[in-house]
Order: sequence, then structure tokens, then C-alpha cells
Amino acid sequence: MKVYRAPSWLPGGHAQTLWPLLIKPQQLPLRRERWTTPDGDFIDVDFLDAAVDAPILVLFHGLEGSARSHYAISTAHACQAAGWRLVLPHFRGCSGELNRRPRAYHSGDSAEIDWILRRLQAAHGGRKLHAAGVSLGGNALLKWAGEQGIAAADVVTGVAAMCAPLDLAACGHHLARGFNRLYTQHFLTTLKRISGQRLQHFPGLFDEARMRRANNLWEFDDAVTGPVHGFAGADDYWRRCSAKPFLKSIAVPTLAVNPKNDPFLPARHLPGPADVAACVRLEQPAGGGHVGFVTGSFPGKLDWLPQRLLHFFLSETS
Repeated sequence: MKVYRAPSWLPGGHAQTLWPLLIKPQQLPLRRERWTTPDGDFIDVDFLDAAVDAPILVLFHGLEGSARSHYAISTAHACQAAGWRLVLPHFRGCSGELNRRPRAYHSGDSAEIDWILRRLQAAHGGRKLHAAGVSLGGNALLKWAGEQGIAAADVVTGVAAMCAPLDLAACGHHLARGFNRLYTQHFLTTLKRISGQRLQHFPGLFDEARMRRANNLWEFDDAVTGPVHGFAGADDYWRRCSAKPFLKSIAVPTLAVNPKNDPFLPARHLPGPADVAACVRLEQPAGGGHVGFVTGSFPGKLDWLPQRLLHFFLSETS
């Protein structure tokens, strides 16, 4: 399958990032299950069912994403057309209902990835899964694969990550500048609202005043994400949870797609061949934005990302 090329009528990383929000297809009906986590919390998992022996694709969403995100909807349509099963786990608090425990989710939540994948594998008779992640979900999945090494091959056929923020510090600081602050404010609006609700259930969990004052992701992660999840602060969290250092330890077929015009991660921070294991395929197209990948004539379609995932798992993990 060809490396992505952006249509000439949609120039620039910002336009390619934002346009998909206006053209996403209608959501398909999904079946939902609620799972109890090992620590007594819950997550909601949405399923697009298919034949019993159909391939199974697990897709982990991005920051404040869900099964309603445009990439999840387009992937559901592609899986339905191909006769695949699709599993869309929601990270804690992302399915429309606040989770029960103090913790939420974060960019390096590989322990959460691990138990979700292993439970799915057990529920499907020990069959190996195709595992993919978008943005934050892609970073956490790649970190999981690097930590697991060859043991990941017992659970998945391979992994694929789309627009993963492989260097969290570079991403976080870049999102605090210029037009990128629009994305930051979008995330902070939701993160602050949900964090405020969580604080009502767990008074003193973090410094509310610092959370309210946060104007960028570093300030929010330093006040909330870091301390709530056992990190010393934003710098410690970003350093320990960036997937880039784990790419050399991956031992299963892996696809990492990162457009060079992604507004979230400057191209100069992308990994090169010397930074990854031999089984990791790097695709760094000139265009695509952040999880955009629009194709065709105006107004465009969102078919490239799901088709790239299916093609990778069919052709390179069999």
C-alpha cells in the first residue's frame, strides 16, 4: 500500500488535522460491555461483531478520544466491509461516565494495555490479536510492545501506531506555542472538567488551584496527571512514558506512521532507522496532519488510516 499523500486541495498540517472533524461518517451500532479492572474500577469496551473466526482488530483511542472519534468510526466502517471484528476499549473516564478510582489514564499506561489485550485474547480462545493505537493510545501501545519484547508475540500478531507522540516533552512543549495552543485549550477544557468531577469524589487528590490555572499541558500534567499516577511531575512523567526509547526493544512486526507536518510533534523529533528495532517499519509522509489522512476529491474521505491498518496486519503479520 502506498505511503500517504495529502490531496492538493487540503494544504497544511492544521487543515489536515481539523478537516476530518467535519466529514466523519455516521457511527455504526456497537455492542458495549463493562469490564471490572484488576483494581476494582471499570472500563467500557465497544464491539463491532463479525463471524466467529474473523480477524480481530483492537484499536486504542487518543487523548480524550472514544469510539465516537472520527478515526474509530472510519475504522469501524472499514472493518465491517472487510468482515473483521473491531474492539474499541475506552480508557478510564472516556466512555461518558466518570470512573470509580482516583486514577484516570495517561500516555504511558502500558499496564492497562496489557490486561485489556490479555483479557481479550482469553475471551477469544487464545487467538492472537491485531493491536493498533492512535495518538496517546499509539504511544502507550508501543511502550507496551517495547516492555514486553518477544513476549508480546504471545498476545498480538503485531502492533501499529498512528501519530503517536513518541517524545512527550517535545510534543507537550510544541503544543504550547502559536496556533497549536488551540489544540491545548481544547484538551484542557475537557481534562479540567473531568478532573474537577474526580476531585469531588476524592478531595485532596491534587491541587485544584494549580489545575484551574494550568494554561498548557505541562502545567496540567505537573499538577494532575503526574502526581495522580505516581510520577514526580510532568517532566518525570513525560520522560518515563515516551515510547521513543522503547522502540529498539520491540520484537513483533510494528508499523509507526508519523506525518512530518503533524502539529503535535515536530519532524526533527521523529525516530530514524537507528532508533528502532529491525521489525519496526517507520512511515513518515510529508502530509497527514495529526490523525487526518484525508483522501480523494473535495470534501474527501477518511479511508486511508483504516485501510493502512488492515493492509499492514494482512500483509506483514501473517
